[in-house]
Amino acid sequence: MSIMGTVRVHMSASLDGFVAGPDVSVEQPMGVGGERLHEWMFAASDATDNETAAEMFSPRTTGAVVMGRRTFDVGEQPWGEDGAFHLPCFVLTNRAAPTLVKGKTSFTFVTEGPDRALALAQAAAGEKAVNVMGADTVQQLLRRGLVDEIQINLVPVLLHAGARLFEHLGPDRIELERTRAILPSSGMTHLTYRVLRRR
Repeated sequence: MSIMGTVRVHMSASLDGFVAGPDVSVEQPMGVGGERLHEWMFAASDATDNETAAEMFSPRTTGAVVMGRRTFDVGEQPWGEDGAFHLPCFVLTNRAAPTLVKGKTSFTFVTEGPDRALALAQAAAGEKAVNVMGADTVQQLLRRGLVDEIQINLVPVLLHAGARLFEHLGPDRIELERTRAILPSSGMTHLTYRVLRRR
């Protein structure tokens, strides 16, 4: 029996719980004001922040990515000609398309639902982790009990509006266990939680 890696969410969020600003579009991939959520990854002002950012898609620990179609649509241009991830990516969508290869990054479009997208990603990743991107895709996998770990990079800003990560999760309570908390000098807070299984 093969060993599968961790299914993990790795997202930046405002203090009031938004992972993107309002009006997400190709022109504004993070929505109005949402670019503030990712500034910490490129500021290069704090070594701990830099290490945390490097962990997100390190090929040493991450083997594949699952994302939603909107995440792909607004991200394709900023990610550049090599696709940025250098990993197999599986795009959850209702619009079929041929696999797109950009350098070491491939985007496979999966129309059979989130379970199938995750199964393909886990097969590609082997024992390495699968990263999940996009609020709606995260919510779908959380509702199904398919997420093992959540890392929130908490940004000291209030956006007031936009896309929330933790909504549309259904009536069942989801228990979390904090496994790591890092407070670098930049003002960020990096929190990691294990998702506890409940019957």
